[in-house]
Amino acid sequence: MGAGGVTAAAVTLDPSHILIVGRGGREHALAWSLAKSPTVTRIWVAPGNGGIAVMGGVAGTVALQEDDFPGLTAFAQNNRIGLAVIGPEAPLAAGLADAFAAAGIPCFGPSKDAAQLEGSKAFAKDFMLRHAIPTARHAVFRDLASAIDHVRKADHPIVIKASGLAAGKGVVLPETTAEAELALRQMLTARIFGAAGDEVLIEERLVGPEASVLAFCDGQTFSLMPIAQDHKRVFDDDKGPNTGGMGAYAPAPVVGRALLAEIRQTIMAPALKGMAAEGMPFVGVLYAGLMLTKTGPRVIEFNCRFGDPETQVILPLLKSDLATVLRACAVGALESTEVAWLPGSAVSVVAASGGYPGDYAKGCRITGLDDAAALAGTHVFHAGTRQDADGHVLTDGGRVLSVTGIGETVAEASARAYAGIEAIAFDCLHYRRDIGAKTL
Repeated sequence: MGAGGVTAAAVTLDPSHILIVGRGGREHALAWSLAKSPTVTRIWVAPGNGGIAVMGGVAGTVALQEDDFPGLTAFAQNNRIGLAVIGPEAPLAAGLADAFAAAGIPCFGPSKDAAQLEGSKAFAKDFMLRHAIPTARHAVFRDLASAIDHVRKADHPIVIKASGLAAGKGVVLPETTAEAELALRQMLTARIFGAAGDEVLIEERLVGPEASVLAFCDGQTFSLMPIAQDHKRVFDDDKGPNTGGMGAYAPAPVVGRALLAEIRQTIMAPALKGMAAEGMPFVGVLYAGLMLTKTGPRVIEFNCRFGDPETQVILPLLKSDLATVLRACAVGALESTEVAWLPGSAVSVVAASGGYPGDYAKGCRITGLDDAAALAGTHVFHAGTRQDADGHVLTDGGRVLSVTGIGETVAEASARAYAGIEAIAFDCLHYRRDIGAKTL
């Protein structure tokens, strides 16, 4: 029996009906890209946001939360969903793809077992060691005393990470032993990241430029997307605390053809082959966050889904039909499906609420959205927004909008993105002014 008491075999699915699960800029970009497909007739987004609710080509948002597995699977069956697309990592790590599979709904997203690659950094590290995938040296701790003793004996710079999901905020780069000890106490004793910090990793700190390498996967075959670079720190020049991402651009010239071949051969191919060999074939987006060190690329972390804001710069460059690609991944047919990309570049700048990633206000009215969207080569993707009873769009999160510019070069795309964000206003709006600047 499927969720809601419906037998999976009794449901006649419609391949043109798609359900997207999530509420951020990533999900808005997915809906925007899927809405362009001639093979899609209806798209629902659960729970969506204020921008998704009014965009053309979407049947509507659904008042179901990402952790409401029975509600989501019942909705999918009742609306003959032919493909479920799961955006965020938390429902993937909790097994939403498995719930859809049990209900007879094809799904783009990894199983709960496969999603451990992101859900547990300790699991991912052990997996990389088993399959000789290059990464940083590390140690795993669950008790404070042992972790502090390790830090005091370390003879190299370190990084401290919460092993579980912490919404992109569970990483600390301490400059002193005192800062490291404080971070460990906050994670293991004060539990500022909840259960995600009950287990911590202490890693050697790698040095070099970072790159986001994403690939469509069907369990056996993968197809690489344009290389992106994310900007995690909240302030210009990579200052301040880590966030979920303040902007991105693609393609990133830091990864040339030879380096891309090395990444394919030493990281992506062994990861996909290893997951299949261990009985966890990976279906969805495999995302390797890499540090490009002097001795070669090293995996900082694996993610099990589209990145945010990387999605907002990658999907606008996709020439192929996204719905066709995602369906092929879900049924193991990616090898026979063309995945083509457009020339040019994309830059996305996040409009955040002042104070993010700490405390920030909600409910501020946003103006200038239509003006920004009307600019040539500019797209506005909503993240933390909602609509009030009068139809006004209000802020409802830390990362409020992603404004993406498309152009022949990074410089042109950047100019369009910043022209768009400068047309928008809300109280305490904050954004970085150097997204992609290192390439210019």
